[in-house]
Amino acid sequence: MSNNAVTATEEKSLRLQNFHITFFAIVLGMAGFSLAVQKVGGHGGDGILPVLETPATILVYITIALFVLVGLIYAAKLVRHPDTLGKEFNHPVKINFFPLVAKIFLVLSVAYLDRDMQVSYYLWITGAILQFIASIVIISIWIRHTHFKIEHMTPGWFIPIVGSLIVPIAGVPHGFVEISWFFFSVGLVFWIALFTIVMYRMIFHPPIPDRLLPTLFILFAPPAIAFIAYIKLAGLAGHDAGLDGFSRVLYYFSLFMFILILFKVQILAKINFFLSWWAYSFPLAAKTLATVVMFHMTHSVFYKNLVLFELAVLALVILILIVVTANAISKAEICVED
Repeated sequence: MSNNAVTATEEKSLRLQNFHITFFAIVLGMAGFSLAVQKVGGHGGDGILPVLETPATILVYITIALFVLVGLIYAAKLVRHPDTLGKEFNHPVKINFFPLVAKIFLVLSVAYLDRDMQVSYYLWITGAILQFIASIVIISIWIRHTHFKIEHMTPGWFIPIVGSLIVPIAGVPHGFVEISWFFFSVGLVFWIALFTIVMYRMIFHPPIPDRLLPTLFILFAPPAIAFIAYIKLAGLAGHDAGLDGFSRVLYYFSLFMFILILFKVQILAKINFFLSWWAYSFPLAAKTLATVVMFHMTHSVFYKNLVLFELAVLALVILILIVVTANAISKAEICVED
């Protein structure tokens, strides 16, 4: 075998070794985008933009295919380089990305509520179990650790918690009301606690590193998802139901954080591409979905226009992320050692 062949083989092995858990953020972003397009497109012509109904179906299938592809590559990595799992799980930042898998199952379970209730049920069961396990394991590590520092804290730490807030969205339609309240309670209380710590870290400690700045978008995802989940749990959904005070607090806090982060776009636009850029996608999808619910609750033209604006921003961001990610892959700029 030639030296070039050996080098190429070693390079492929190294690239596989550096295929990190964060790649599932791409799948989650696409899942969120698919669900946002589906909800804006509606079902049977009853959506805000019915023309999106067919594209939404295509996007769901693309997301599932991407999920399978990323899952197979990551599984191959674990087979070839099993030692890397421990390194990622002990990493103060990457450990918080392991629950992405559970969140993908949960988001897909919501997407299938209007497509196939049986498939949605199995996706939800899988996602809820994985979310529960991830929450117990990761929070246990948070409580008793030897290597975390305040500088490690970013909005990315919300990831293990946000999944619990997603559970009720499909859990309630499937009849698991008390279990959904259980997950919602865990997610809401831990979000409030972590939000306080994140704000303390950002105000009184050195700035978040450039490569993790995109995680700022995660700041408005938990209240947006909590708003949707609470509407389900409180039985407020429906033409004759009204918003209560708590639901308004959740939605408007999310809206404020969304506006606040938009004022930081000029800073975010200057940083180099990292895989963490995909942190832009799912929070934008969550915010869009929350506004869709708000529109259906109020029938206000303002929220209808806001839905269209947020979906346009989300679609543009997804397009940019796909282009820059494909460009980075072609130049071998990702799957490299940190």
